[in-house]
Amino acid sequence: MDLSNRVAIVTGSGRGIGRAIALKLAEVGATVVVNDIGEAAQGVAEEIRAMSRQSLAILADVSSSSDVARLMETTKATYGKVDILVNNAGITRDQILVRMSDEDWDRVLNVNLRSVFLCSRAVLRQMIKQRWGRIISIASIVGVAGNPGQANYASAKAGIIGLTRTIAREVASRGITANVIAPGFIDTEMTQRLEEKQRQELMGHIPLGYPGSPRDVAEAVAFLASEEARYITGQILNVDGGMAGAWL
Repeated sequence: MDLSNRVAIVTGSGRGIGRAIALKLAEVGATVVVNDIGEAAQGVAEEIRAMSRQSLAILADVSSSSDVARLMETTKATYGKVDILVNNAGITRDQILVRMSDEDWDRVLNVNLRSVFLCSRAVLRQMIKQRWGRIISIASIVGVAGNPGQANYASAKAGIIGLTRTIAREVASRGITANVIAPGFIDTEMTQRLEEKQRQELMGHIPLGYPGSPRDVAEAVAFLASEEARYITGQILNVDGGMAGAWL
């Protein structure tokens, strides 16, 4: 895989899966814009520059249309274009449905789904003009299977799947692909906060018998961003150790 001369934006890439994606794309040659709402984005951009790759950190809330406009304008002013968009930003606000607040529903849908709409819409005009682009959105197997206590998160991730398949059909004739990666149980700060009993219960659903790493997701993103994946669009790639097949 060679992404030399490609410019990528990775949302929510200050840590965890997003950080791993940003580093992997840089490893295979891309110029990477690291986006997050916190200062950790600067550290990831510095890591990439230490690899002798170009990188810029842009702090922006991708659930805000004005922040997304600034993110895209700054990227294009600095690097001239956007070739690859990775929609990774996401949060959880878990609660059973009867106790879920309006605020927790709205916030999760805004950060996890509205951001994909805003960012994808913002890059498409440029991608259509250059007749090449990759939009890769990080969903979850929860968006396919559902999960108690995560009605907001599961709804947002399911929405990403429907949105991505629609984008794929709308812009395929312009040389643009749009795909979803649905991670399973990935070993991140978020999952490390689970109680041991919860971790073991989840592990029992993974045929491979161990959690994935952020790098496993990043490798899949790099493939879908490459020319090797030029004939793949509108698809869901589960990176889950077989979990979806065993769970559903």
